[in-house]
Formats: sequence, C-alpha cells, structure tokens
Amino acid sequence: MKRTRFPAGWNEARVRRVLEHYERQTEDEAVAEDEAAFQLRGQTVMVVPKGLVPEITRLIEGQRSGRRKGSKRPNKALQPPAHGRRRG
Repeated sequence: MKRTRFPAGWNEARVRRVLEHYERQTEDEAVAEDEAAFQLRGQTVMVVPKGLVPEITRLIEGQRSGRRKGSKRPNKALQPPAHGRRRG
C-alpha cells in the first residue's frame, strides 16, 4: 500500500479535522465563510486557466518562503526609476 505524503505541517489527523469541519458545515455557514474570504484585505480572488495553477502556486510558495527567510530585498526590476536619473 502506498504511504500518503503530507505537506510540511500537515498530518493525517489535521486532514481529518479539516474534512470533518467542511462535512459538518451548513450551506449558510459555507456561504458566510466564502463571503468573508472575499473581504480580506491584502488579498484578491481571480479566475485563471487551470494550466497556470501549478506555476502560480510555486510563485506564492516562493514569496512565502522568502519572507520566512527574512528576505527584505526589494525586486529592483519592479522599482520605479529613482529621481535625478536621466531619462532618454
């Protein structure tokens, strides 16, 4: 039998608790939870092609792991030009 692998911080007991939560949730509670998620500041919800989901997931994980490592180095490519630079 194949052994199940879980993401870091997850185990079978945690998965079972999450499943139990959603299986017991009423439709009204589910709608309220979804609506609350749309109100979170600093986040957005968007529709993307399914084929992009793995790449987007990797991008988000990379951003999270960078924050955990204490990386505060800004992405220079996305910075506006500094004042005083010659334009041309």
